[in-house]
Amino acid sequence: MEGAEMKITAEQLAGMVDHTNLKAFADRVMFEKLCGEAKEYQFKMVAINPAQISLCKELLDGSPVHVGAAIGFPLGQTTLECKVFETNDAIEKGADEIDYVINVAEVKNNHYGYIKEEMEQIVAVCRKAGVISKVIFENCYLTDEEKQKVAEIAKQVKPDFIKTSTGFGTGGATVEDVRLMKSVVGDEVKVKAAGGIRDLKTALAMIEAGAERLGTSAGVEIVKEMHE
Repeated sequence: MEGAEMKITAEQLAGMVDHTNLKAFADRVMFEKLCGEAKEYQFKMVAINPAQISLCKELLDGSPVHVGAAIGFPLGQTTLECKVFETNDAIEKGADEIDYVINVAEVKNNHYGYIKEEMEQIVAVCRKAGVISKVIFENCYLTDEEKQKVAEIAKQVKPDFIKTSTGFGTGGATVEDVRLMKSVVGDEVKVKAAGGIRDLKTALAMIEAGAERLGTSAGVEIVKEMHE
């Protein structure tokens, strides 16, 4: 951890944070707070549900902070056609980044052709629009072999990021998962760790393991802890 701490500044760490509020009951006041904090701390992105894109674009107007939409969230069990429509709709409304959840059931069914087709179609939409694409594995439901197979597909398709978790499953990011994912994709695809990252020690451990983005609702506390 000390090595990671020496290599990264508080500002660099903040620039890796996707500041998150995906709660169903989050109201305008909560999004004003989220976007205000994102601007103040210079986080990379706010991670939100698609219904809040227009509001957050308005609140972040003139700021470099990205608006990221969660697609097929949190279960990944909408059809491919729905996910593609949702991705296009989110981009039309101003999303700068797309985090979509894979169809975990099709991984369990050993239908990796479906997983590849889903990834290719959604990544193609993002690429055409110049929008960052992130593929959420939801690792808590996958075996290491399944994680590896999905990561191998990502290495071929080349989304911008592969991501550990939604934060809504039975488990979040682990150092072991980040390391496994990174070992497969190498420099071809970046890794985002999300779910359960609530303190500086955990954040730095994820970065040390290979994560280049962190999805967390505790970004303010983590950056404050680093400043201290």
